[in-house]
Amino acid sequence: MYAVIKTGGKQYKVAAGDKIKVEQMPADIGAEITIDQVLAVGAGDQLAVGTPLVAGATVSATVVSQGRHDKVRIFKMRRRKHYQKRQGHRQNFTELFVSRIASTLGEVTAEVPAARPVADDLERIEGIGPKI
Repeated sequence: MYAVIKTGGKQYKVAAGDKIKVEQMPADIGAEITIDQVLAVGAGDQLAVGTPLVAGATVSATVVSQGRHDKVRIFKMRRRKHYQKRQGHRQNFTELFVSRIASTLGEVTAEVPAARPVADDLERIEGIGPKI
């Protein structure tokens, strides 16, 4: 099952278990948010398209992290006019883990990925060559 959601002025196609980066949202890390602006929901060969929103459809997601994208460099120049302008921009984002899609077509949930276990019995390798 998948859904097309609208957040931050953009549209995203999501499925349960996906991680997406959306425009920055005012939410704490680990907070559960519900997105009710669902434009379409599909399951197999069935598709429910809203006018403009699908009634009763929601997408639940967990905030994984807050951050900033890579820098985009802007360079403007006018030839023969001695004009050059350099500028940079980093857009803020919120990373979401889509945990549940609910609609009249059904409901799909996803398991939250467990944290990787940390092994304490690893040996430290020193140097290079025959020691490795």
